[in-house]
Amino acid sequence: MTRSKKRPLIVGIPCDLKMIGDLPFHAVGEKYIDAVRDVAGALPLLVPVTRRPLELAHILDAVDGIFLPGSPSNVAPELYGGPPPRAGNVGDPQRDALSLPLIRATVAKGMPLLAVCRGMQEMNVAFGGTLHPFVQEVPGRHNHINGHLKKPAASPDERYAPAHDITVLAKTRLARILGADRFRVNSSHNQGIDRLAEGFHVEAVASDGTIEAVSIDDAPGFALGVQWHPEWRAGENPAYAAIFQAFRKAMLAWVRHKINSKGVK
Repeated sequence: MTRSKKRPLIVGIPCDLKMIGDLPFHAVGEKYIDAVRDVAGALPLLVPVTRRPLELAHILDAVDGIFLPGSPSNVAPELYGGPPPRAGNVGDPQRDALSLPLIRATVAKGMPLLAVCRGMQEMNVAFGGTLHPFVQEVPGRHNHINGHLKKPAASPDERYAPAHDITVLAKTRLARILGADRFRVNSSHNQGIDRLAEGFHVEAVASDGTIEAVSIDDAPGFALGVQWHPEWRAGENPAYAAIFQAFRKAMLAWVRHKINSKGVK
């Protein structure tokens, strides 16, 4: 019996550090967990972002893919030479300390990597790219923090409602996954990619030029980042679901590769 039949696919999801009272807790939004379990068909394994980061090799030995979720926090600007943090730019240095080296290790190993919102920004910074801390302040850019709403969102359904169109570039991984060159996405982010990391490929853009999806040209495995939130009601949105299903397909291929490389039949 092969390893893939003995147990489900397992996806590692780095946590955020949250203070509840005066004690630190490690947390992941339930919508990310649900999408990994219900749409990617995998067992979510939450990876704590402890003060002394866990060993990367131990994490990667335990999982078949890494999923980097979004977060209210932002990547620390000192990691990409950005301006000092200011009000509204909340950090999570313990997540940064784990996620950035974990991204590089995952890509080097060839293990599937899917990243959403902050996760895509982490991908870019991990390989030397930079960010706009407040993309809506860049001349010519739109408000990507629920700019489609005329008043503050009263519910998550409003906050994650479709907000703007994106254009998917031809002959990209995302184009193959979606089978479309244009569709509508939600939008809830401060940060956005400024200088693209070397070796990265733009997969999709918004009408104002904001990069909405990236891949890594020479990555030996699946490595895709998207700026919007496809985890939101992913099972009800065929385009969003297709991304998680492509992630699952890549993990199945990864498991087969490991089995074959070990000579296990």
